[in-house]
Amino acid sequence: MMNGTIVTWHNFFQILALLISILASYTMFNFIGNLKRTNGTFRQFWLAGGAFVFGVGLWAKHFIMLLKFNQSINFTWVMPVALMFIIFFSLMAFVMLTLHGVLKHRLLFGSSILAFGVAIMNYFSELGPRIDGMNYDAGYIVLSILLLFTGTYLSFLLSESSYRYRKILASLLLGGSVVAIQILGNKGLYIEYANANYVTTDRLIRDINMLTFIVGLGALLILMSTLVTWYIDKRLNQMDERYRLLVENSLDTIAILKGDRWGFVNAAGIRMFEAELDGELLGKSIYTFLPAKDHNAVRERLHNLVFTGNGKPIEQEWFTLKGKVLHTEIVETMTTLDNEPAIQVIIRDISERKKNEELLINSEKLYVAGQLAAGIAHEIRNPLTSLKGFLQLIASGRRNNSSYYDIMNAELDRIEDIVSELLMLSKPQVYELTYQDMRVMMRDTVTLLETQAILHNIAIEAEYGNDPLWIYGVENQVKQVFINVIKNAIEAMIDGGAIGIKLSRESDGVYVRIRDEGPGIGEDQLAKMGQPFYTTKEKGTGLGLMVSYKIVDNHQGKIDVKSEIGKGTLFEIMLPFRYPETAIKKSS
Repeated sequence: MMNGTIVTWHNFFQILALLISILASYTMFNFIGNLKRTNGTFRQFWLAGGAFVFGVGLWAKHFIMLLKFNQSINFTWVMPVALMFIIFFSLMAFVMLTLHGVLKHRLLFGSSILAFGVAIMNYFSELGPRIDGMNYDAGYIVLSILLLFTGTYLSFLLSESSYRYRKILASLLLGGSVVAIQILGNKGLYIEYANANYVTTDRLIRDINMLTFIVGLGALLILMSTLVTWYIDKRLNQMDERYRLLVENSLDTIAILKGDRWGFVNAAGIRMFEAELDGELLGKSIYTFLPAKDHNAVRERLHNLVFTGNGKPIEQEWFTLKGKVLHTEIVETMTTLDNEPAIQVIIRDISERKKNEELLINSEKLYVAGQLAAGIAHEIRNPLTSLKGFLQLIASGRRNNSSYYDIMNAELDRIEDIVSELLMLSKPQVYELTYQDMRVMMRDTVTLLETQAILHNIAIEAEYGNDPLWIYGVENQVKQVFINVIKNAIEAMIDGGAIGIKLSRESDGVYVRIRDEGPGIGEDQLAKMGQPFYTTKEKGTGLGLMVSYKIVDNHQGKIDVKSEIGKGTLFEIMLPFRYPETAIKKSS
């Protein structure tokens, strides 16, 4: 009866140790199985959590098996060291599993490290109590290590398969292997412990209490870890499902590239590239769908993506399987596929948008051309009507009046001015660019217009500064801009006043600010400044300011206009500062 009770307890301890090993292995596979779904800090959590749970499980299993072999549980310095050993080697093994594309035989190396760690913990823990003698059978020891390595490798291989119950089978295999090594190791290693045969009631109670503490602690930690991984896994599955539905129902192409080949393409992508099945795209190089002129740029962009992590939206042309050209906008980001680094690409077809934009641009061109034609017809028709009337008078034989010719010449001059200003807006002409001091050009302009200003009871107050304000451009054109702006200011100030002119250099720009004391310009009128034939003057053409904007733009500058009703208007003209090359050479 006593022997039957002992055998029953031995079987109970063995089954309990196997269950704890299987549960620890299953929880560990849940942890490391989530590595492919997350990154960053979460990856460290899964790695550390898996190693800790597996280590605690094997640690608890080891001491339960000691009772099966009628060995006393002695809490010595060996116990925490053994726990640290197995956690460390487990962590190193799991890190090996993450080295996709870096380590060729990562599963082999990972399983070897883990098997080595389990073996070390198993045999090292045997040395905890005081030993009187030791002997060993090399055959059992070698067999136990080979069995452990084979079971570990096959369990890792099974855990990464696509089989539905892979985690359960991998856990059974790994859990059985770590129990088997202790059984075989016990047969292969004969140790005589001090006082091994001296059994007392106190020792038995102590062993039971120690066992209860170890099993309870290990079971609690494993159970808590299992619940945590179950909850997190459930949440991740919900996120995966939402992401899957989002990808499948997306109107944009969502694809994943493995290297330069299609690894995954959603339904929208299959339709976009005019394929019948995803097999017509998967595995093929993306460069067969790209124009040859873009190959180098795309290679460089994908290479840089490894360092930047994601790219900005850019436009990219593609070819479909039927040769159709697609105009798209794409976004590229780093991701993983099959637990390996990959590139996710979101492709939006903008062919219709490009076509609409082109139609809109052509429509705007036609609209502007129509406006320009209408303005030219209106501006030239008036002087032509006058010329035609005077020619009819002269042809009728009526008495010639010398004033007719003066008026006709004035009208011809007006037509010539309009044509000259229009030519300024045509294709860029070849001009001689020279280095000019903006102060000199402004002094010449003020001298030219000062008499006209005095006649209108206007004073021109100019601040030129002390230092040269060099620009690189066409002198007559820049002077024309100053003349247009100052003349507009003079004509706007019907009640007289002062025009303030200030020249200065700020950073790499030369600024000319011309302020008048006229009636000001409303915001709706400011928005139309520079448009052809838009003017607030009774006899203006609106071409003067348009020409000015064009000249400044050709000189890589800009014009900014600010105005307040009843207070006046400020024209701010900026042109790039360009120091004369001759002066640079002399100074060097």
